[in-house]
Amino acid sequence: MTQAREFPLPDLGEGLTGAEIVRWLVEVGDMVTVDQPVVEVETAKASVELPCPYAGRVAARYGAPGEEIPVGAPLLAVGPPDGGGDRTPPDAMTQADGSGRVLVGYGTTTTTALVSRRRRPAHGTATAPDSPAATARTTRPGTDPVPVISPLVRRLAREHELALEDITGSGPNGLVLRADVERAVRAARAARDAGADRRDGEGHGSHAPGGARRARTPLIRPTATPAEETRVPLRGTLAAMADKLTRGRTGTPDATCWVDADATALMAARHRTGLPLLALLARICVGALARHPELNATVDTEAREIVRLSAVHLGFAAHTDRGLLVPVVRDAHTLTARRLGEELARLAADARAGSLTPADLTGGTFTLNNYGVFGVDGATPILNHPEGAMLGVGRIVRKPWCHEGELALRDVVQLSLTFDHRLCDGGTAGGFLRYVADCVEQPVTLLADV
Repeated sequence: MTQAREFPLPDLGEGLTGAEIVRWLVEVGDMVTVDQPVVEVETAKASVELPCPYAGRVAARYGAPGEEIPVGAPLLAVGPPDGGGDRTPPDAMTQADGSGRVLVGYGTTTTTALVSRRRRPAHGTATAPDSPAATARTTRPGTDPVPVISPLVRRLAREHELALEDITGSGPNGLVLRADVERAVRAARAARDAGADRRDGEGHGSHAPGGARRARTPLIRPTATPAEETRVPLRGTLAAMADKLTRGRTGTPDATCWVDADATALMAARHRTGLPLLALLARICVGALARHPELNATVDTEAREIVRLSAVHLGFAAHTDRGLLVPVVRDAHTLTARRLGEELARLAADARAGSLTPADLTGGTFTLNNYGVFGVDGATPILNHPEGAMLGVGRIVRKPWCHEGELALRDVVQLSLTFDHRLCDGGTAGGFLRYVADCVEQPVTLLADV
């Protein structure tokens, strides 16, 4: 009998270990064709529609909207068109007999992944037990399958600084599941709270004259009922940005320098050319990086090497309903200010629409952060790991300024540069920022490098 074939969540590249189901595009019983989109998922980078590599009738769907699925776990099963045959998904499959299509911006894997057997679908529909903790298995020639802890479970343990070898697994052959890690997290939190309570009860009393112990004033802690608090899961883009910001601040010896600049001439150039301000600032960044390539670099901590990059892939901070995103203009060093403006506008529109691909959000070498749109003058932003530098631009406001020996009202902006101090010293960073300020004050300065 022909078996249904399972379509697992593919390896989406960039270190992603799973994705959250946003919505199903097909129902159980629907006919699907090769490469037809069947489900929309949200990764830590973007929302994407995944095409199915098989043709046939949908025999089962695994998981509901809002459920997170690890890479390698099945998304749906596709049976023969007539609905006959054994509808039980096989215990293992590969995509070798599928379409072979590779999604743009995603990686591929050369290893054969086997997914743990799911429960047989009931009445043509299915959700898998413990699907968030679904596990992947690998095989070696001549050996039996050996369970391997799912990437999602590993990430959960890593985020809570727990060692997997210290956790007792409840799965097959002692496999550590998500529920086991969550129990360990609760136990560790309870132990910390108990230790804090003991410390509160020791050594904080005071003694009255004559050695008599006076009762300690009870420590009053604010409490909140479940109805008074809101918990927001760190998933998707929120989780990705949280991870990046954590690495950017805890793993990087960053420093920030800043300068005020007269942006009156830059604003005049904006009006004369019709170009967006961000496009002009992006072109200034590219020119500054050409003069100071030390800042278009990253640090390989394992090799203990500074990696200087020849291409400028310029990221820019974009605030969207889905949170902070940093789309990347690739090969910005090859683009004119007008072409930069077109790319910035396209990526910003895609960011607001939620249609950016993971490729649009990765691979940046330097970030331009225009936080002036929020009405603030300055900031000390966290580096967008693994990049080594970021230019910050505050709001442009009319201020008294000494211009050509006279006091006048001018358009003034504060510029800041946050940089990885391992890449360069303050002299190089100051030179970069001073060149940016010179170009803001006299945009014609860029002509010298054209």
